[in-house]
Amino acid sequence: MTTRLPAEWEPQAAVMLTWPDADTDWAEQLALVETLYTGLTAIIALRQQVLIVCRDQAQRARISAQLARVGVAPNAVIFGLAPRNDTWARDHGPLTVINAHGDARLVDFRFNGWGGKYPAALDDQVTPTLHAARLFGDTELDQSPLVLEGGALDSDGCGTLLAVRRTLVDPARNPGWQQTEIETELRNRLGATRLLWLEQGRLSGDDTDGHIDTLARFCDTQTICYVASSHPSHPDHAELQAMQRELRALRRIDGQPYRLIPLPLPRRMTDSQGNPLPATYANVLIINGAVLVPVYDDPADQIALERLSAAFPSREILPLDCRPLIRQGGSLHCITMQLPAALSLSAG
Repeated sequence: MTTRLPAEWEPQAAVMLTWPDADTDWAEQLALVETLYTGLTAIIALRQQVLIVCRDQAQRARISAQLARVGVAPNAVIFGLAPRNDTWARDHGPLTVINAHGDARLVDFRFNGWGGKYPAALDDQVTPTLHAARLFGDTELDQSPLVLEGGALDSDGCGTLLAVRRTLVDPARNPGWQQTEIETELRNRLGATRLLWLEQGRLSGDDTDGHIDTLARFCDTQTICYVASSHPSHPDHAELQAMQRELRALRRIDGQPYRLIPLPLPRRMTDSQGNPLPATYANVLIINGAVLVPVYDDPADQIALERLSAAFPSREILPLDCRPLIRQGGSLHCITMQLPAALSLSAG
């Protein structure tokens, strides 16, 4: 394997955030969401840098002042300027691969708003814009014609990728692409040697059609945590039970079954119109030395924290109240993109 997509638990240089403003879907609760972003930045900045994408110099100055008020060191933050439609960095940010010599390369897949559900032309250009501004130094940018959101894949760092098939093999995302062609593209761009496809698993209210980062995640090369339902009355129970059966049938590269850690479902959450929201504890962000866990002021929060602590015994488990995020249908992992330590960042 000459190229590989690192696992999220490997050393990181930074985490990328695309900051909200009044022109994004966060307008109605902007102050609340900016407070969350500020707090998240402060947590990450204690362990690594944060790359913040903002609209213009005026927003950059305002964010800098907010971060200074909570004690974030100026050298912990790198700013990049780029027009964008929204702030889901997981899906419009770059994937970073590493070659056999330890050198990094950025891979920029296309983004079309989760199959054309939302405007995304500006989001699709965020990574090329940052690259052109030399935010990533001399790192090569490899552009793929495949539509692929970062939240649709999870990597064990050793060539195995986990995904829900319908989030890639999808005529709204990749018309004319056969599964074999998609697999070839993932091998060529990301060094994938094994694709573990799930057919089941879905959370009500999820616009992504079942991103793997909302459902099941590698915790190490032998362990997967996943969303489980124990209540037959829950509307997603059948789907999640079917996904659980699929996960139990998966095998590691050595032929052994994965160690599976079930995560509870929080109580059902809805928006102001009564539509379901896809709250999930699988949407964790792994950073250097810690795992940030979305919580929802729910009795299940503590159960999820305890089980994730068992899944990541050498890391600090840090809860973050993500109720403001879930109101727009996403959570902690969805607004972030980790940048591995092999990647060199430059101040914009």
